[in-house]
Amino acid sequence: MELIYSTQSSGFDPDKRYRNPEHFDRPEAGVTGVVVVGEWPKVVEAYENVGVEVVAIEADSRQVLVIGAGDNKAELEALIGKLQIESDSIRALIVGLESGEVERPEAGELPIRLFDAIDGIRLQMLELLEKRDLLGQENEKLQIEINALKIAAAQSAEDGGEIEVLKAKLDAAGVTYRANASKESLEKLVAELTKE
Repeated sequence: MELIYSTQSSGFDPDKRYRNPEHFDRPEAGVTGVVVVGEWPKVVEAYENVGVEVVAIEADSRQVLVIGAGDNKAELEALIGKLQIESDSIRALIVGLESGEVERPEAGELPIRLFDAIDGIRLQMLELLEKRDLLGQENEKLQIEINALKIAAAQSAEDGGEIEVLKAKLDAAGVTYRANASKESLEKLVAELTKE
């Protein structure tokens, strides 16, 4: 049985057995080989003293060794090639985003999914911009109507004051008129008063 002593918290190979070197107190029975990731001299020394082959590696390189241990070299190279294609495609997407010209990647599941998500966001933004423009046009129309109503209200208030003056003149002269008479008809009646 081979043991890997590591403090890693993820990236475990399901076919390997791991132990945390922080909890080491003595070598385990039946162990034929040990890989120690990082500086754990107590673990190395204890297993070497009982005749077990120990491979000590730096903590930074453990991922490559754990993934590569027991794997077929061709499979590993294919995986690295696939990851390189995905990495290159994602980098191309980033460069495209920075320049404003994004093209759909030809390969790589993650870059294609990322492009689709970005393109979906772009389409939503275009829809929002279109709605914003329509709302802006509606706002302009409403503003024109509001301004026309303000002018009409001001004119009506002005006319209302003049109508009251005309009615007062007619009342003083004892002339009768309709309660809802227009300004023009009241002006005609007042003009007739001055003729008399």
